Amino acid sequence: MTAERAYLAVDIGGTKLSCGVVSLDGRVLAQERCATPPTQVWDALSGLVGRVTADAAHLQLIACGVGAGGPMSDNGDKVSTLSIPSWRNFALRSSLAELTGLATFVDNDAKAVVLGETWCGSAVGCRDVIGMVVSTGVGGGIIADGRLLDGDSGNAGHIGHICVVPNGRLCKCGARGCLEAVASGTAIAEMTGQQAADAPAHVVEQTGMYVGRAVASVAALLDLRLAVIGGSVALGFGEPFFRAAQSEADRYAAIDFARGVRLLPAGLGGDAPLVGAAAIARRKLA
Repeated sequence: MTAERAYLAVDIGGTKLSCGVVSLDGRVLAQERCATPPTQVWDALSGLVGRVTADAAHLQLIACGVGAGGPMSDNGDKVSTLSIPSWRNFALRSSLAELTGLATFVDNDAKAVVLGETWCGSAVGCRDVIGMVVSTGVGGGIIADGRLLDGDSGNAGHIGHICVVPNGRLCKCGARGCLEAVASGTAIAEMTGQQAADAPAHVVEQTGMYVGRAVASVAALLDLRLAVIGGSVALGFGEPFFRAAQSEADRYAAIDFARGVRLLPAGLGGDAPLVGAAAIARRKLA
């Protein structure tokens, strides 16, 4: 009997590392996660991947897809995830390929989310959409005219570094007032002295407001009408966050072709990062 074919999927964030197995139709068959350690991140990741691949020995893994926070270069071989200070130009793709023996494809985690959502989530059939991750950091990925935008260095869609507060807080990228500097889990913890999960109502609404403001700018720039948002902060904040984000987008997306842009939670919920990572491999193998 032929073994079921599937993708190995890896999601790398500043708070947690996840690895799983995703079917060819986008179902998460198995997964495991651990906290992202302050140092020796590769040791933790390689151990996680090793355990998942051992448990998936009865499946035929055809490729490995990886979503990671950026920036990155050389098709994901050099990764400098801002929320992982020990990774600067870390050779992620080649390291995972050597570890797993699989063809390995790496892209920005938010680009992964938008690929997953257009594959089998909230944006199926949508040809123009931005996908966002509002978590430890803030990232984005854009589908335009049915194609994922890569940009000159592969970092297109990084909505986390749109300025939403002129002369605002200093961002890790070196600029001031970036969305990531005021709406990420890291920023919320720094500003409030508590984790985002414990943020008071006014911070939840303010975070949504900043996200909606950024989405309105992207809607006007790229003529799109849908933003699909995942990540632990956005999904954890829930309805009050999305209500505030939609209200702010409605306020700022005033030009006719951007008016009415919708902001929706990621339809894949907590599975979005791993399904998205698998979608990276799916895209490359198509």
